[in-house]
Amino acid sequence: MEKIYQPSLVEKKIYHLWEKNGYFKPKAVKGKNPFVITLPPPNVTGELHLGHALYCLEDLMVRYHRMLGEPTLWLPGFDHASIAVEYLVNRQLKKEGKTKQEIGHEEFLKKAKEFAEKSKVYIKSQLISLGFSLDWEKEAYTMDEKRSLAVKEAFKRLYKKGLIYQGERIINWCPKCQTALSDLENDYQEEKGKLYYIAYGPLTIATTRPETMFADVAVAVHPQDKRYSKFVGQKVPL
Repeated sequence: MEKIYQPSLVEKKIYHLWEKNGYFKPKAVKGKNPFVITLPPPNVTGELHLGHALYCLEDLMVRYHRMLGEPTLWLPGFDHASIAVEYLVNRQLKKEGKTKQEIGHEEFLKKAKEFAEKSKVYIKSQLISLGFSLDWEKEAYTMDEKRSLAVKEAFKRLYKKGLIYQGERIINWCPKCQTALSDLENDYQEEKGKLYYIAYGPLTIATTRPETMFADVAVAVHPQDKRYSKFVGQKVPL
């Protein structure tokens, strides 16, 4: 017996034993309902952070259901996190005195894939070090063929049902990245702005966001304000 306990050595052997014996693989059991959880896929942006340790809550659940004898699967996966990876690769290029435009589209994609793959390998080792009981034979990636086809099929079905369609909308746009951004990617800050007065025919509208006028479809007035009652139901020029 070792004089000093070295967790890294002991835990690696235990995890290897778990995998070797297939403890994390679901086994069909007659009369038992399966229990399945998908690991919220971590972004391939380098490494895990402290918050990812909360995966232990899911680990507790899947281990509990295995103890009940239920076919249990905890499906591991990774998110390609395109905008975040693009930012990190751009930062890396900047250190080398290069830009995305200089190296070209194909070379940039190659570097992004290399970065993502390297991150995946390291993050997987972190998840294993945390002892999470994931079935690694079913490892998924948001850019792999199976997932990509599923996304395309979902969009195709939604389009055919008329649930998604093209249209002109004001969106979040990054002029530097030349791409649309979700609201989650935006950081908001307060600032002192100007109040603009815009004439909509006989009506004057005050706004701090004049650029939104291109998406305006109606003008609202107070129903009890007699000054504007004659305009209700009428059209005004933009």
